[in-house]
Amino acid sequence: MAFPKNFLWGGAVAANQCEGAYREDGKGLSMPDMLLGGDVNTPRTFCPTIEDGVFYPSHEAIDFYHHYKEDIALFAEMGFTCFRLSINWARIFPNGDDAEPNEAGLAFYDAVFDECKKHGIEPLVTLSHYEIPWAIVTKYHGFYNRETIELYVKYATTCFNRYRDKVKYWLTFNEINMPVMEPFMGNLYGVGIVQDADLNRTAPCKFPELIDIPQQRLQALHNEFVASARAVIEGHKINPNFKIGNMICHITWYPLTPNPKDMLEDQRKDSICNDICGDVQVRGAYPYFAKKYYQSLGVDTSFMDDENDKKILREGVVDFYTFSYYMSNCVTVDPNVEEVKGNMMGGAKNPYLKASDWGWQIDPDGLRWTLNKLASRYPDTPIMVVENGFGAFDKVEADGSIHDDYRISYFREHIRAMGEAVEDGVPLIGYTTWGPIDLVSAGTGQYAKRYGFIYVDRHDDGTGDFSRSRKDSFYWYKKVIASNGADL
Repeated sequence: MAFPKNFLWGGAVAANQCEGAYREDGKGLSMPDMLLGGDVNTPRTFCPTIEDGVFYPSHEAIDFYHHYKEDIALFAEMGFTCFRLSINWARIFPNGDDAEPNEAGLAFYDAVFDECKKHGIEPLVTLSHYEIPWAIVTKYHGFYNRETIELYVKYATTCFNRYRDKVKYWLTFNEINMPVMEPFMGNLYGVGIVQDADLNRTAPCKFPELIDIPQQRLQALHNEFVASARAVIEGHKINPNFKIGNMICHITWYPLTPNPKDMLEDQRKDSICNDICGDVQVRGAYPYFAKKYYQSLGVDTSFMDDENDKKILREGVVDFYTFSYYMSNCVTVDPNVEEVKGNMMGGAKNPYLKASDWGWQIDPDGLRWTLNKLASRYPDTPIMVVENGFGAFDKVEADGSIHDDYRISYFREHIRAMGEAVEDGVPLIGYTTWGPIDLVSAGTGQYAKRYGFIYVDRHDDGTGDFSRSRKDSFYWYKKVIASNGADL
């Protein structure tokens, strides 16, 4: 296998899952700061207020805020040429609509980017990785309010201007398609909508108990599309050398059987989950089926016909396409088929695949299939895999070592599949694993669901000293990068 000469190798994190320091140096609250933890059988809990004596994983996370130099040095030791991270919007504009940005927040990311450059690592920066300021949620109902478009563009251009000479690669929104796939995470994480009835609850509630209104959710997603496109347009004005991409949570679906009805349901699921958002951001327009699908949910789609918005979407297409890939799922119309447990997207169990302890079906060949599909759908568009990883329980041996052969096996097969896709002709430019260091799981809020090559001594009961140590996979990934993917 031959990866391109300047292929970007690295790892990816999100501010709310690693930084901690949730009120330090003037940072405001963001949506994830209001979430408690859960596990594979227990949905995360949403609290509309900060409660005393309750454990909020994001408040301290793994304390990257005070360990970033150590962590980036470890990434450099592995040979990273790229580090994907996010800027926490509430660290720059604590209330989202502040007149002036918070200088302490801007200075923190200056220091992080300088540290990356010192080690020869290219930052890939996500502007909004499920980090909408809480005040925007409560005051504006997130992106359902058109004013939030202006607030986002102000935030984005502030970052573009400040870091124009330090950051080349940008992503506008993380997994922007979540609102069309999963209503509750799509609202909380994606577009920042919480209904007044939920905000006024006297007790915390689980994700599924939250109120969802499809009209608001999908109209808010449209506003995010407009905000993303405007950011692309303004970013290219600020620095024509910027490369600004999108980010899709790609769930790869297969028909469980050759039953034509399974085939049709698979096509419908794939189109809705993956193609609506990709088409808007890469092609600059909604695909033909989007309006009918929205209307089937009772949504008034007149907002899709605004001529000025259409013009902005056409002009603000992204420079490259990025996506997350963890698993594949099966689709069937048979209601009696066994479903996968623990995986938030559900789906029928694939008899040919094994699954993680969280029900995520492990499918390296599905990554090759997905890359070829994307290259066909979006010709001449550079592609990057910016999240791919394996959450697992890790055991620390008496001597401090961590033998995570299962993680090495997962990555080996997925990197092999990427190499095969490159040989197929896919214009793949980079790969960042999720996450190169243990962090808080977005789906469950756990520390125990560990992804990293680097172990962090932090646990779900709030104990641990935040010390870092190398797992076996650390040395393996270092070898992979040094050989440009040749030595697996």
